[in-house]
Amino acid sequence: MVKVCITGIGLVSALGGSLEDSWRNLIAGKSGIRLHQPFPELKPLPLGLIGQQPSELTMLTQMVVASALQDSGLVPPLADCAVVIGSSRSYQASWEMLARQMHSDAENFPVSSFGNWLNTLPHINAIAAARQIGASGIVLAPMAACATGIWSIAQAALLIKTGQCQQAIAGAVEAPITPLTLAGFQQMGALAKTGAYPFDLHREGLVLGEGAAVFVLESAELAKQRQAKVYGEILGFGLTNDAYHSNSPEPQGKSAIAAIKQCLERSCLTPSDIDYIHAHGTATQLNDQMESMVIQRLFPQGVAVSSTKGSTGHTLGASGALGVAFSLMALKHQILPPCVGLQQPEFDLDIVTAARLSKIRQVLCCGFGFGGQNAAIALAR
Repeated sequence: MVKVCITGIGLVSALGGSLEDSWRNLIAGKSGIRLHQPFPELKPLPLGLIGQQPSELTMLTQMVVASALQDSGLVPPLADCAVVIGSSRSYQASWEMLARQMHSDAENFPVSSFGNWLNTLPHINAIAAARQIGASGIVLAPMAACATGIWSIAQAALLIKTGQCQQAIAGAVEAPITPLTLAGFQQMGALAKTGAYPFDLHREGLVLGEGAAVFVLESAELAKQRQAKVYGEILGFGLTNDAYHSNSPEPQGKSAIAAIKQCLERSCLTPSDIDYIHAHGTATQLNDQMESMVIQRLFPQGVAVSSTKGSTGHTLGASGALGVAFSLMALKHQILPPCVGLQQPEFDLDIVTAARLSKIRQVLCCGFGFGGQNAAIALAR
């Protein structure tokens, strides 16, 4: 069976403009979440912004793709490299801007004002990344809510495992700070008022964040041939869907359990082989409750668990990709990253509250999205 390795990582988040900066700030227990008011019509809210103003999707993608290639020592053009880059919101900010323009002057709104609207279709971001690296092979643009990041990496790993390509660039990018996104989450009562506190007894809800993480995936054979540095190996993944509700997880976590079992089985691992779980941990009442129950049901007492959303905010579709990047850094440095923001745990889990050295061989990273999308991926040194 073809082994799939990760040889390059590009990451940008509210914690830092690069993988190293974000990791350093994360293990120092810092948070990139601040009170911001990007839109005058909405009250100030805690947000994980990368800059002072909301970021732009195209720019974030170009940055992380370039960083990932540089990190892996690859130089474009890469004609045979597959591209799998997802997003759950994609160009929503552009569409909202267009809608506002139309609404403010509906009668005199000329067709020419639409500009090249084709450039803002949801899948165009992945195609732009293919143009950036000169890739003329397979291009996929997954959209699976907050499971998108893991879904994209799994999809790329599958392309390599089945021999459709030897190399892929995969991950997810999210620039979700838009008036409609904020208003929508606020209307649902899902937004926190002061900050993100995953698994805390007094958690308030999620904090939206911007971020992107993109990886270079290669067959182990090609990585060896290139003498590339390797962050880790993708052992297997599990992808399921609840078929239950548009935004509430299925209370018993049946499909989430199935995704994790599927992932472990495909990875030839047992629950006790997992040394660290990078949890989805959104700091909403329902997600943390369901996820804690699933971990307690499947894993032995004492497995280390943390969520990094208290540091980065919830980057929606990109959150699983950021989780995979932090999991690979945990493997590389043998350091467990902390669950920043946690003061008083509600659940009986071994939650990492401060970065600590630990022997880490196999890691599980989870992502759970609206609509009951469940994703789990296993990584090894």
